[in-house]
Amino acid sequence: MNYNFFKNYNIFLLFFTLYLSLVVGFYFDENLNYGAIPDWSHTDFPVIKDLSVDTKKTLMDYESYGHRHSPVYLIFLSLFRRIGFSFEAIRFLHLNISLFLIYFFYKCLLLKFNNVEKNILLVLSLSIFLSPTFRSLAIWPSSRLVGLIFFVISSYEFLKFLNKPKKVYMWKNIIFLIISSYISPNFSLFIIFFLFHYLKKAAFKDLLIISLFCFVSSIPAFYYIFVLDINFLFATTPGIDKSQTISLSFNLSDKILIISSILFFHLIPFLIDNRFIKSFIKLQKRDVIIVGVFLIINLFFFGYSINFTGGGVFFQLSNFFFENNYFFYLVSFISLMLIANFSKNSFSNFLIFILVIISNIQNTIYHKYYDPLIMILFFILINNSLSYDFFKYRNKVFYVYIFYLIYILMRIVKNNYFNL
Repeated sequence: MNYNFFKNYNIFLLFFTLYLSLVVGFYFDENLNYGAIPDWSHTDFPVIKDLSVDTKKTLMDYESYGHRHSPVYLIFLSLFRRIGFSFEAIRFLHLNISLFLIYFFYKCLLLKFNNVEKNILLVLSLSIFLSPTFRSLAIWPSSRLVGLIFFVISSYEFLKFLNKPKKVYMWKNIIFLIISSYISPNFSLFIIFFLFHYLKKAAFKDLLIISLFCFVSSIPAFYYIFVLDINFLFATTPGIDKSQTISLSFNLSDKILIISSILFFHLIPFLIDNRFIKSFIKLQKRDVIIVGVFLIINLFFFGYSINFTGGGVFFQLSNFFFENNYFFYLVSFISLMLIANFSKNSFSNFLIFILVIISNIQNTIYHKYYDPLIMILFFILINNSLSYDFFKYRNKVFYVYIFYLIYILMRIVKNNYFNL
């Protein structure tokens, strides 16, 4: 790859091309995640429409819409409907709001990898344009994507605190995390991760005040869900057909195996490193035995069904080609070994993996919950040498583009030719 590619005008051309592709996708109703259109049509659209007419009544009846996401961002979008925006204009507004994810991911990269050429970091950030989840949830408005934006802003303030421990950064980190959690509640668990790090550098008094602030901030949400009994978090979703409904599941074995395999899938472009592969192959027998026993225990309780839909690429491929889970179990073992490798000398990494796994309380597990979240976590919060080694060779940034193009092709084939 010619290094001249990383000149400013080429970067601008790349941005323009990728942004234009998103606009074209908007025009032609692109739906790589397949479920984005029905999610918009059957849940988000009716809620925004009714919120713009009668906000109080809609919020009190919110559970009846079968919506499992917070109404906060939908209230925001409904304000534009009130002042005359068409739904197409609201969707296009949301598409442009989504670009903040790329911008703040880039800001995080600049802060953490300050010795890496800026344009390389920018090219990596722009790869998010090719994420099937980003594209689908930018074109068809989703609270999850905006929640992720505020989570990345929160992480940016956290990185600033690590560089220079100032109270203002800590408070901004917490405030943006709270906003993120109100929009997408699954991010609320990351308060545990941030407080774990603040225990090392912040005064006990400050931690106590922050904890109290978080508790007070959560009261409106708890009041809405548990006192007013608007239990939207526990809504059911369709299964493989409309006659089936699927709700919550606290089967940790399902989540551990499936989510770990999804983590592995999204880390593939960063694992293509000779030194890492050699060290991974030479794993200690003790680690293999421990992970093997852990896998066997989870296999005993594993009960995820193909009828639930979702399950990740490897679960679906295993069932489609072999009509069983054996290939998936093999990948799960490799995935668990990978997590063990990242967590072995870092409790912080282990904590991130745990929080990612337990943040999904519903039965169905989809790739859209973790794309592009995994890549973002890999570079800005997970401690690892691979992320630094990745930037030693400029061309490696294009591994991500190749990965996403293959992933897009897989989504197109799946959506159009296979009932997976």
